[in-house]
Amino acid sequence: MPATADPFGPDGLFGSMSAELEEAMEALRAQTAKAEAVQADLAKSSATVTSKDRMVTVKVGPQGQVHALTFHNTAYQEMAPAQLGGLLTDLLNEARAQMGDQVIQAIKGFEGVGDMLRMSMTGGSDLDRLLEPLRSMRPGYGEDAEAERRRAGRQEEFRE
Repeated sequence: MPATADPFGPDGLFGSMSAELEEAMEALRAQTAKAEAVQADLAKSSATVTSKDRMVTVKVGPQGQVHALTFHNTAYQEMAPAQLGGLLTDLLNEARAQMGDQVIQAIKGFEGVGDMLRMSMTGGSDLDRLLEPLRSMRPGYGEDAEAERRRAGRQEEFRE
């Protein structure tokens, strides 16, 4: 009688799924740590803009909140209220835009992470092949798969 392979051993079906799952979990842990570090860095970041005449400086935080508004001289006292208001609005908008750029640059490092994790969890793995017969037994399985393909196709249109 030939010896059967242990399905839970390292060479068995469940052993390789376990390894794939552990790889995916490790990737998720690494991305979580990276996200927490980026979040902490962004929480401490700010953007500062000074007017061309160096009369006023504004500083905003990562969510666009005003941290400081500093007048460096008294020239603002001679400005019309609408002129001063316009200057402050422009400076605040510029500082917020700079802060937004910082946030976007920080987040760019996470592009594709969701796809990578999704593929490592479902794309062509032994686990996927093992669960396929069970999924096919679910009512509406074919319809769900076709709807998923259509949804994925629509998403690809926007990625290009």
